[in-house]
Amino acid sequence: MGKLVWTVRETAIGPLLVMATGEGLVHVGFRADPPAAQRSVASVGRRLGTEPVEDGRALAAAAEQLDGYFAGSRTRFELPLDWSLVTGFNRRVLRELATGVPFGSVVGYQDLARRVGEPDAARAVGTAMGANPIPVVVPCHRVIESDGGIGGFGGGLEIKRALLALEGVLPAPLF
Repeated sequence: MGKLVWTVRETAIGPLLVMATGEGLVHVGFRADPPAAQRSVASVGRRLGTEPVEDGRALAAAAEQLDGYFAGSRTRFELPLDWSLVTGFNRRVLRELATGVPFGSVVGYQDLARRVGEPDAARAVGTAMGANPIPVVVPCHRVIESDGGIGGFGGGLEIKRALLALEGVLPAPLF
């Protein structure tokens, strides 16, 4: 597998754990206080069969792009992605999401299912969103219910609302 590096980045939505391999960004984790970050680092390391190393310098490009996104000056991530933590249908859905749903827009679970050639798989799309190892960069927060409801979000609905507000899809939270 090679080198697995990680760092924790402070953002407008709280600390994010950012992890990458030689292939690219492999994991982004919400609410990365020290105990949670250590659990996630160990878990991803086990899944990938390698020992993670803390190295913020190796993640400078990811950090810069995340900073730009949260500052409102970046609408697109241009980072290599490592899809090794996701397979099959989930990978197909997440790749479509990453390339086909731009900043400031949303897509319904059903529409995303249609886009990957599985029109009856809206629930499975929801499962794929929950399995997204690279949230924010692979924007699962942009997936909503067909009736316009916000839907679920692994990072919590307050973070989903904040990300959608940052992108101008929702009004900014009052508090």
